[in-house]
Amino acid sequence: MSEHSIENSKEMVKLAVDALEDRKGTNIEILDISEVSSLGDYFIIASGSNRPQIQAMADKVEEMLGRAGYEKKDVEGYESAFWILLDFGDIIVHIFDEENRIFYDLERIWRDGKQISKEDL
Repeated sequence: MSEHSIENSKEMVKLAVDALEDRKGTNIEILDISEVSSLGDYFIIASGSNRPQIQAMADKVEEMLGRAGYEKKDVEGYESAFWILLDFGDIIVHIFDEENRIFYDLERIWRDGKQISKEDL
């Protein structure tokens, strides 16, 4: 992967985390999966407390990344909003309600990825 694309991924992560924080997302985790997967460079995992908030978080991520010129490739789970997946290619954003976040436990499944903070980018 080129350095330019890594820098784009980092910018996307920062924008997505800012969007999630703006909509009061909680327990926001950033996993660097670039060394362990070809799916993308980063997973962002966040929690919301109810369906409207989770959808608002997804909307804000899409809006902020879209304004910066990043196109969403796919979205899953928006209507039910128990787990919304936003695929932007290099980054994948997962927004869960608390129950499903515990159930699916992506942090455990992707434990080979490196957990980082927004400041590390």
